[in-house]
Amino acid sequence: MAEKMDTELAKPSLLIVDDDQPWLNRLARAMETRGYEVHCAESVKQGIQLGKQIKPAFAVVDMRLEDGNGLDVVQSLQAENPDARIIMLTGYGNIATAVEAVKRGAVDYLAKPADADEIHAALSADAENKASPPENPMSADRVRWEHIQRVFELCDRNVSETARRLNMHRRTLQRILAKRAPR
Repeated sequence: MAEKMDTELAKPSLLIVDDDQPWLNRLARAMETRGYEVHCAESVKQGIQLGKQIKPAFAVVDMRLEDGNGLDVVQSLQAENPDARIIMLTGYGNIATAVEAVKRGAVDYLAKPADADEIHAALSADAENKASPPENPMSADRVRWEHIQRVFELCDRNVSETARRLNMHRRTLQRILAKRAPR
């Protein structure tokens, strides 16, 4: 009887993998207040190792990490615990990566900056009922700007190469890069 009582009081384990330390700390504190036992990792390597040790019931994984791709963490977590509910986070959302995240085992895909309430809703939503749409989703202009910034970073901030890959005139790209991010 005592064992049953201990498991009822046990908090569900949550692994958060993100290389943005201030955001990671804020999210960890927020999720602890929502009743999770939180474990944090800052890299693909740490995320995979910690996932194998604790086999979390829930996970929140950033797509781009310093040492690789968060999809590798998702795949490893899914292999260790097929029942884990994994949420993929990214500042560079696109359909191809969302599909790949789901194929590897993520149950949802949220764009950064997602707040703790959105993440908790996605983690606790049952399989049949999807989480409600966000109150303030990114505008189409913001999504476009984020995509351009991502390609620019992947091209090592080379304007000519970025313009070629985006099939855009170099001067047009320079004007876009000189402006502030749309809301």
